[in-house]
Amino acid sequence: MMRLRSILLIAGFLLVASAIAGVAQPRIGHAAGTTTPKTITVTGDGSVTTVPNQAGFDFTVDTRASTAKAALAQNADAAAAVAAAVKNAGVDAADIQTSQVSLSPQTSQAGTDIIGYAASNTISVTAAIAKAGSIVDAAVGAGADGVSGPSLSLSDQDVQYQDALKKAVANAHDKAQALADAGGLSLGGVQTIVEGGGQVPLPFAQKAGVSAGVAIEPGSQTIDASVSVTYEAS
Repeated sequence: MMRLRSILLIAGFLLVASAIAGVAQPRIGHAAGTTTPKTITVTGDGSVTTVPNQAGFDFTVDTRASTAKAALAQNADAAAAVAAAVKNAGVDAADIQTSQVSLSPQTSQAGTDIIGYAASNTISVTAAIAKAGSIVDAAVGAGADGVSGPSLSLSDQDVQYQDALKKAVANAHDKAQALADAGGLSLGGVQTIVEGGGQVPLPFAQKAGVSAGVAIEPGSQTIDASVSVTYEAS
């Protein structure tokens, strides 16, 4: 009886081992037949050259008084006059912004006594380049004693950047096609597209003068875009 039980146990063990081997074997065969798909990854660049149509300026007014309250009050009146002047020159209210207000004590030469206070207010203005000269004249005429700019920009910058992106994708396709031809491959569809860092250099002109008829030359500016594209290949 014991001999029969031993034979049955051995037979059962062999059946289980055979079943496990039969299940595992197809997996090994499947893994061996797996192939990595061919791909081509390239970087494409595109650029658009255009003419800026907006100019930005910072106008500063400085006032001094014996007390902090008086200095701020006088400065607020002077800043309001400059803001009103640039509005009358054709700047929309949405394009006029107070960018900085400061107040500081003024001390004696020895630095031991406060002899007054200085207040400053900076107003940032953005307008069409065609209006830039008259706006500078208006601000200075209204009391601005500091002018910096212009910083030149585009009102449709996003649209121009999108055009540069399209050119970058087209450039990437040309590069991928050249690589495929050189490698004896057929170029397939796009698998992934990753946007690179776009660059929009903003040209800054020299500080504008304060005489009548300030001339602003817009020049040109280039908007760059880049993409990384992966294509199927066969």
